[in-house]
Amino acid sequence: MDAVRAVAEPRRREILRLVWDSELSAGEIAERFDVTFGAVSQHLKVLRESGLVTLRQDGRRRFYRADREAMGPLADFLQSMWATKLDTLAVLAEAAERSEKSEGIAQ
Repeated sequence: MDAVRAVAEPRRREILRLVWDSELSAGEIAERFDVTFGAVSQHLKVLRESGLVTLRQDGRRRFYRADREAMGPLADFLQSMWATKLDTLAVLAEAAERSEKSEGIAQ
C-alpha cells in the first residue's frame, strides 16, 4: 500500500501523530484506541510496510516512530494538517471562554 492510501485511514493518521516526536511501544499506542490490540497491530503493519514508521525491537517489545525523512513532502502536509486542527481548536476554546465570561457578566 502506498503512503497516501495508508494515511487516508483516520486511525493510522492518529498513530502517526502519536509517534511523530517520540517512540512508543505497540502496547502504549494500543492503549489510546478503543479497538483491539490486534486491530492496532494491523494498522502498525500497514504503516510499517508503507515506510511511514520505523520499528525497533527490544526483546519482546516493539517500538514505533514516524519516519519523517522517508515520508518526503507527505511529512510537511501531515504536520500542517495537525497544526491547522490545533489552531482551530484553540480558536474554538477561546470563543467558548469569551462566551462563558460574557454570560457570567450578564447574570
